[in-house]
Amino acid sequence: MSNSVVAERYASALFELSVQQGLTSTIQEELQELKKAFRDNEELGQLLSSPKLSVAKKKEMISDIFKGVNPIVMNTLFVLLDAKRMNEVQNVCDEFHQLANDAAGVAEALVYSTRPLTELETNSVSATFAKKVGKQSLRIENIIDPSLIGGIRLQIGNQIYDSSLSAKLEKLQRKLIGS
Repeated sequence: MSNSVVAERYASALFELSVQQGLTSTIQEELQELKKAFRDNEELGQLLSSPKLSVAKKKEMISDIFKGVNPIVMNTLFVLLDAKRMNEVQNVCDEFHQLANDAAGVAEALVYSTRPLTELETNSVSATFAKKVGKQSLRIENIIDPSLIGGIRLQIGNQIYDSSLSAKLEKLQRKLIGS
């Protein structure tokens, strides 16, 4: 989550509008793609922040690049452009994502494992740990990490649950050296 008060305000307004129109999940997906576009193409953000181009030309470029996007998302981009806040696009996307997840009772989780988790394993991890963090479910991103040797390491926000074999071996080693 960002530390930007500006991003929080824009995301909050966008979230309220998306809830009113029943488009929260659609807009959340589009904002994820929008964030990827800005993250993967730094030149795009620089170009849209450039004082050399007129606002009308920038709006035309945004319309061309992101055609087919929900009008609410497009208008949000235009508002950010008019307010000279294009540097906040990714933060607004993050804030919106957090608001939508909180409203749906979902938490983001990173699961590190030595191999890809099956759907059954993913569902089991989600069901077990969602209760521990007071959520209904987890949206899991599985990251392969062979250094774990076995087991999993789960990160939900700033909480880490580590039941990996490498962590257990390290704990045993510390215990043996300390004795």
